[in-house]
Amino acid sequence: MSLFVSNSFINAYNADVHQIFQRQGSMLLNAVRTQFDVVGSVAYFQKVGKGVATTKSRHGDVTPMNQSHTALSCTLADFYAPDFVDRLDLPKLNIDERMVIAQGGAAALGRKIDDQITTILTSTSQTVVTVTVTSKAAVRAGVLNAVAALYANDVPNDGQVYGAVTPKLWAQMSQIAEFASSDFVGPNGLPFTEGAPIGRWKDWMGIKWMMHAGLPGVGTASAEAYIWHKTALAYAAGKDAANVAGAGMVSAQIDWVATKAAWLINHWMSGQACLLDDTGIIQYTSDDTATVATS
Repeated sequence: MSLFVSNSFINAYNADVHQIFQRQGSMLLNAVRTQFDVVGSVAYFQKVGKGVATTKSRHGDVTPMNQSHTALSCTLADFYAPDFVDRLDLPKLNIDERMVIAQGGAAALGRKIDDQITTILTSTSQTVVTVTVTSKAAVRAGVLNAVAALYANDVPNDGQVYGAVTPKLWAQMSQIAEFASSDFVGPNGLPFTEGAPIGRWKDWMGIKWMMHAGLPGVGTASAEAYIWHKTALAYAAGKDAANVAGAGMVSAQIDWVATKAAWLINHWMSGQACLLDDTGIIQYTSDDTATVATS
């Protein structure tokens, strides 16, 4: 067998990487504002301030709103997810093995994107008290307080509001009739009925909710959860100069490393999350060590 992987194999592998990244990568990327194919190390997002309406006298001059315009910078960071395949394993390499390696690299980069996004969510100054999980009523009241805090900031309920909670808080919220029952949610808002396996959201109170096991503090008494508007934060992804076909934000390459007697299968991306509007995010905590309240 040749020591060089054929071009067809490389092309097929790259196709697998991008397909898998889209399907099983970041769970939160679609819930934030995005800018792809950034050229350079810094991306800029425009933020427009609020306008104020005024009156005028008959035949008098109108007063311009003079809405502020701010360019918010987002400096990209580079990440790699490499793996080695030994030369003697090459004859055993089949499409299943290729998919396993592609899944590992794509999933690692997807988790990194979610880590970057949750870091920004955690940085908000808009926090509320810890959700008490002693009863269903307490869980309901705590979550409603968080929702109320977001909408009190003039955040529009326009179908672009998202919520992420830990598996334990999701279980706690599932005891709430308004959250779990189609009588309140409607059949199209129930989870696991539409969409891809990764990235399904459940509608409730005009918010798309998701259970996420990678949130900070999962399994502790101070597990974090968030509610945010899509335009409150953003993710910028750089363009790989070698990726002339523009296949996506994740790239892959296979190289023979003589000193390792193995193939280096590498995945990489360049991206960063950044905060655009602090008032569009609410961060709160709950006790992940508590027993799920059933009454």
